[in-house]
Amino acid sequence: MEKALKEICEDVLLKLRRRCERLPSGPCRFTSSETPPPPAPVLGGPRSQYGRGQGEKNLPPSTHINGRFSIFEASRLLKWLKNNYSEIPETSTVMSSECPLEIHDVDEEINQQLLKDFTGERTGFVQVGPEKWFLPRKYKYQAGNFYSLEPRPDDTWIVTYPRSGTTWTQELVWLIANDLDYETARRTPQTQRFPFLEFSLFVHDEMTAELLKMNAGDPEKMDLVEQISRPGYEVVNEMKSPRFIKTHFPFSLLPPNLLDVGCKVVYVARNPKDVAVSFYHLNRLIRTQGYLGDFPRYWDYFEKNLHAWAPYWSHVIEGWEHRHHPNVLFLFYEEMNKDLPATIQQMAEFLEQDPLDDAQVSALTNYLDIKNFRNNSAVNFDILRKIGLLNDGEEAFIRKGRNGSWKEEFSPELNRRADKWIQENLKHTDLRFPQ
Repeated sequence: MEKALKEICEDVLLKLRRRCERLPSGPCRFTSSETPPPPAPVLGGPRSQYGRGQGEKNLPPSTHINGRFSIFEASRLLKWLKNNYSEIPETSTVMSSECPLEIHDVDEEINQQLLKDFTGERTGFVQVGPEKWFLPRKYKYQAGNFYSLEPRPDDTWIVTYPRSGTTWTQELVWLIANDLDYETARRTPQTQRFPFLEFSLFVHDEMTAELLKMNAGDPEKMDLVEQISRPGYEVVNEMKSPRFIKTHFPFSLLPPNLLDVGCKVVYVARNPKDVAVSFYHLNRLIRTQGYLGDFPRYWDYFEKNLHAWAPYWSHVIEGWEHRHHPNVLFLFYEEMNKDLPATIQQMAEFLEQDPLDDAQVSALTNYLDIKNFRNNSAVNFDILRKIGLLNDGEEAFIRKGRNGSWKEEFSPELNRRADKWIQENLKHTDLRFPQ
């Protein structure tokens, strides 16, 4: 019996390396009280002769060991293994590159409050490096894989703080780089054409299990759940060139040679008030965030950098400081929105494409018009609504797409406080947002 159990465990762990994204990967320097995971799977002995009890009743749950192996089944098996074996490892090293940044767990009292307000995450949050980049705890186990990702010379990356016109810019870039292929753009979801590098960090294992259970019996939807749960570094490593990659990571968390290999990077910045309002609504819409509070409470988190991809100011200032690099195009969302035809020609030049004629510019401007864009199922996250990842009763993924909508959420008092915060942070940079 013990030999059979060990064979099952070994088989499961082998599959978990590829299919259960929750497992850590590249080694990083840990500063929390948690012991760093061992570098490779080593099975320990059972706590009793056959686990907690005796005989057949302690065999693992049904798993389809030799057939289809889902993340949901992997999660169940991992839980069973931990209950029955004392030294089941917490890691399998996929890449060996080391992450140079220290990673701290968020203070436990703050973490518990965050988990109450942001219900999509179930374990906790970390802060990374001297800027204290705020991310789900899963990041510290996968940081090395993201940091050591190999960029390619013909890559095109979109780098933004969330809700800065990212989806809009992605579609603009993809169409210009692909000869205005509207047919493919409408037929193929943007998430497949232009994957979101770190989205899986926000899909907690328990969320994955819930979504798989919710969509049980529908193989297509279950496949989609597994796709969004799969680490982005695996997805982009398997993509054919040229690749188009979206990320909200700041430059300091991206591969250090990103700008040296020749790939193109478009950075878009947007004023913090509009960003905060738009991100607030997204956090209420998407279950991976699952925010339950009101906007004033949300602004508290935003201002204190206790929010995904924060600090906002460090993020946009890093982008601003790269604006003169020949492989970087720095754009303000406000200016894009004000004169989209000019932005289209600017983007074509940056991507080394032929200038578009007036008819082409007009057609692309119409395609990207917010009224049309909001109804475009390839970009408005309809694909995620189908699997139950979006909450009903909240504003849509593609909202208003205009400047100044923050005025609808900020009270006079909160606006004065925000203005003071903005002015304090602008003292340290020559970055200025368009009026």
